[in-house]
Amino acid sequence: MKKAPTIRDVAAAAGVSVSVVSRVLNPDSGPVAPAKRQEVVRVIDELGYRPRAAARELSAGHALTIGLVVTDLSNPFFARLADRIVWEARSHGVQVVLMTTQEDPHLEAESLDTLLDRSVSGVIATPTGGNIEKWARLQDLGVNVVFVDRTIEELGDADVVSIENFDSAQRSTEYLIGLGHTRIALVTGPLSTSTGRARISGYRAAHESASLPVDPLLIRDVPFRGDAGGDAVGSLLAMPQPPTALIVANTAQVQSSVRRLVQKGVRIPEDLSVIVFDDNPWTELMSPPLSVIRQPLDMLAVHAIELVLGRMQGRLPEGPRLIEVKADFLPRNSCAPLAQTAIR
Repeated sequence: MKKAPTIRDVAAAAGVSVSVVSRVLNPDSGPVAPAKRQEVVRVIDELGYRPRAAARELSAGHALTIGLVVTDLSNPFFARLADRIVWEARSHGVQVVLMTTQEDPHLEAESLDTLLDRSVSGVIATPTGGNIEKWARLQDLGVNVVFVDRTIEELGDADVVSIENFDSAQRSTEYLIGLGHTRIALVTGPLSTSTGRARISGYRAAHESASLPVDPLLIRDVPFRGDAGGDAVGSLLAMPQPPTALIVANTAQVQSSVRRLVQKGVRIPEDLSVIVFDDNPWTELMSPPLSVIRQPLDMLAVHAIELVLGRMQGRLPEGPRLIEVKADFLPRNSCAPLAQTAIR
């Protein structure tokens, strides 16, 4: 079966950029020189390209629909992020089709097929890290893709909005090193995700700057689902030379990790200084309140919507954009100098 032509095929045959083709399809989105417009129209007729329903919605002034692909709504971070994105989209008159993948690449593949059938004009997603061909196919069909929180390195032409993961991990590690800690454990996300890799890199960079060796046994990259965070913390505490400080950089595993500390009777910060990547209200209500990396959900949502709408309306220049939002580090009473820590 012959493959249907894509917007990229039209752009290549007409010798113009994808954004020019998009502006021809959506007359109100920006100017196009008459000669270029004529050539694009000719190529569209020649190739038999059929603009997606979303493009027709845009040019007709109807309500736009975008897809939102979230990995796991049981993760409080992604639940709040999805809520903020939907709120921001509605403020622009944009409808949202929400899909959840539960961190499963197979479910993600099904979600992408569903969004193609729905003819969405754009997709905001936290990818699992797989389905590279399906994501590329989505882009080839003219769907504007914005990755939020995570990215896929093989898809370098996609727009990305995230926090400064490397910087956040580096800052929190440097803070603990400044308190005298040299055995700092890190519980982070899987290495299959860009966030997991970036946070480990920031942790390592802080050690390198302080001329401290990194004990690889103190780094635990664990899945987002299940009780892997608690299991990792249990094994860290059982080490012959356990850590004196802990950074939980896997937002989905913060509760599991802290629960295990409570179950083990670990005194914070007397036995263990703790920093978590989480901005839930309960972290401040603990005794003592937990030091946190607070991720700016509102800014992630605003930038993601601005990017996807900007692409759909042809208002942005060619080339991918990376927007990294600085996260706040809020030191609280869950961290103490090493001299005040009872080394077991």
